[in-house]
Amino acid sequence: MNRVKVVICGKEYTIRTDEEPTYVYNLARKLEKNIAELVGVNVNQSVYSASVMIALSTLDEMNRCNEDNDNLRLQLKDYADEASRARLERDSALREVELLKNRIAELEKKSGK
Repeated sequence: MNRVKVVICGKEYTIRTDEEPTYVYNLARKLEKNIAELVGVNVNQSVYSASVMIALSTLDEMNRCNEDNDNLRLQLKDYADEASRARLERDSALREVELLKNRIAELEKKSGK
């Protein structure tokens, strides 16, 4: 497990993570940039308030992504089920074709061809 030190808005944080330090540094930079943007737009907004707003926005985005992922999983399952049904239909049709070929061969033998 890595211990990564980052500075966000002048405050140092030590984060224990399995992620690469570069990944954590990039997250910290992005968070600091987002906080600076919110505070810059509304000078009366504190870093704490900006952090809460960013947290809410991030949770909203995460929930929407999770819903999208769930929908994609359902679509994939539907496609897999449909493909399975199509394979079964194809196999059944191939068996029927084989039976019909055999029947034709029998009839041709009987008719003397």
